[in-house]
Amino acid sequence: MSASTAALSGTNFRRIDIDQYDEDRVDPSSLYHPDPRGPAQALAGAQEKDRTVRGLLQRGDVGSALKEVLREGEWPYGEDSVPETKQAKATALATVLSILNSTRSTDIPTLVQQLDPSEQVTLMKYLYKAMENLGDTSGNVVLGWHEKLTEVAGIGCIVRVMSDRRRV
Repeated sequence: MSASTAALSGTNFRRIDIDQYDEDRVDPSSLYHPDPRGPAQALAGAQEKDRTVRGLLQRGDVGSALKEVLREGEWPYGEDSVPETKQAKATALATVLSILNSTRSTDIPTLVQQLDPSEQVTLMKYLYKAMENLGDTSGNVVLGWHEKLTEVAGIGCIVRVMSDRRRV
């Protein structure tokens, strides 16, 4: 047995991360600009938005609640490795799901048509995130919203969600 074979026999060569030696390695954080707010500010903003949306839902103003939660630049994004960012994302998703669950299926097309294209893309991001971890949410609710949103926004909305590096 040679010296190099003896050295490799003690390690599992299939578990070695060879990408760490690549000079052209792409780091996920370099693919998009980080959230200009800090993680704590993003969490506080998500909690404040949740309180605002709950107030709007109690008054029955679902359209304003949906526009409030999808407002551009205010939803948290970034690495999930930071606990505050992860919690802010979970709070924002729970807020969106509360709107989706409290909307009658006959009102969905009207609400979706009132959204501008950037809000439609953000809503589609949240729908895919909700499909990823359904939890207490019914899959029928999420799929119903997805169907109506795709009818209004088209397939391009799905393509924009899949190609955007910023995840909600």
